[in-house]
Formats: sequence, C-alpha cells, structure tokens
Amino acid sequence: SVRGCIVSPDLSVLNLVIVKQGDNDLPGLTDIEKPRMRGPKRATKIRKLFNLTKEDDVRKYVNTYRRSFVSATGKKRSKAPKIQRLVTPLTLQRKRRRVAIKKARVAKAKTEAAEYQKLLALRIKEQREHRSESLAKKRASRAS
Repeated sequence: SVRGCIVSPDLSVLNLVIVKQGDNDLPGLTDIEKPRMRGPKRATKIRKLFNLTKEDDVRKYVNTYRRSFVSATGKKRSKAPKIQRLVTPLTLQRKRRRVAIKKARVAKAKTEAAEYQKLLALRIKEQREHRSESLAKKRASRAS
C-alpha cells in the first residue's frame, strides 16, 4: 500500500509524484523540458515568478508567455492573460474617492450630532424654565 491506500490490479489510474530523480532519465518524462502552458494571471504572482519589485511594470512581463495561434478566420493572433489585481492610476483614484467620501460622511455626522446636542440642550433648558415657572405659580397660588 502507498500511504495507507490499497493498490490493486483493478485500479485504472494511479497518480504518482516523482520526489527524487534517479541516475537515469525516464523517457518522455524527465528527458524533455516542457514549457508551461499558461503563466500566472494575478499581478503579485507574476511579480513572484519574475522576481520583480512593486515598482516594475508587470504588463511588460506577461508577453513572455503570450500564446500565438491561427484563429478560425485564418488570421494569426496572439493571446495574453488579463492581469487581475493590477494597481492602476484609476484604481488608486477610486480608492481616494472612497476614502474622501467616508471622511466627508464622518465629518457631516459629527457636525449634525453637535447641532442636535445644542438643540437638545436648548429644549431641556426651556423645559426646566417652563417647569420652574409652573412650580412658582403653584407656590404663589398656595401661599395666597
């Protein structure tokens, strides 16, 4: 058994991984070098593959694994993956806008809260005055 799995002749497929290469090459497996079919699509993974810094332009390096083929119409075309999570000036602008809107909301809420507190304080003061006046009237009517 391989890692606790039972291997028997009734299995149609057995997936194995070569951990250590021996002295001789395996024909059709380790003697030829196959280029990767597709490269990474995410910007950070492209950076990792080509050892790039954040300042380097990722779009230039995608062309290294661009695929060229003949289309159904017979024209020669090439395809490169659309880079995901690519930080562009537009995304930065959108982020700045979102942050600005959030800050404006907080500031507006703060000013409205302050105005409301002023109004509340004024109302409470008026109620106290009204109550003290009514109590004074009651006291005056009792005294006489």
